[in-house]
Amino acid sequence: MIVWQGEETIFAPLNGNVIPIEEVPSPTFSHKLLGDGVAIVPSEGKVVSPVDGRVINIFQSKHAIGLLSSKGLEILIHIGLETVLLNGEGFTVHVKKGERVKKGDLLLSFDLGLIKKKAASIVTPVIITNSEVAENMEPITYERCIAGQSALLQVTMRKSYLFRMK
Repeated sequence: MIVWQGEETIFAPLNGNVIPIEEVPSPTFSHKLLGDGVAIVPSEGKVVSPVDGRVINIFQSKHAIGLLSSKGLEILIHIGLETVLLNGEGFTVHVKKGERVKKGDLLLSFDLGLIKKKAASIVTPVIITNSEVAENMEPITYERCIAGQSALLQVTMRKSYLFRMK
C-alpha cells in the first residue's frame, strides 16, 4: 500500500457544456446519492478517458462506464438519463474491463440523435463514486468543455487515504 496525498485533476470525458450536478434532472444524481461531481450536456457522441487509470466497470447496457484513476478515484460516466432502458442500442464500447487507459483514450461512442430521441435526457453525469476519499472537490468550469483537454474537477485527497493500484 502507498499513502497518497495531493490532488488529481479530472478532465472532460465529452465535448459539451458543463452544468452543476444539482441541475441534473434526476434525484439520484442531483442529490449526490452515487457521489459528487458535475454533468455535461454533450455536443457529440464520443466519450474519452478523463484520467490515466483502468476500466473497472462496463455496464451491460453500455450506457455507463466506471474507471479507477491511477491515484485511486473511482469515476462513473453515465451517458444520458434512463438510457439503461435502451439495452445497448446506439452505444459502442471501445475498451474492455480491466484495460489500462490514458487521458484522452476513446472509451465509448454513442448515437447522440438516438439518445435525444429515445432517452429521458442527454445530460451526462461525471461522478466520483468514492468521494469519501476526497477532502475537497471543486468544479473548475461551468462552460463549454473539450474532451480530454478541459479540466473539469480538482480533487484534493484526504491525507490518510491508502491506495494500491492492482
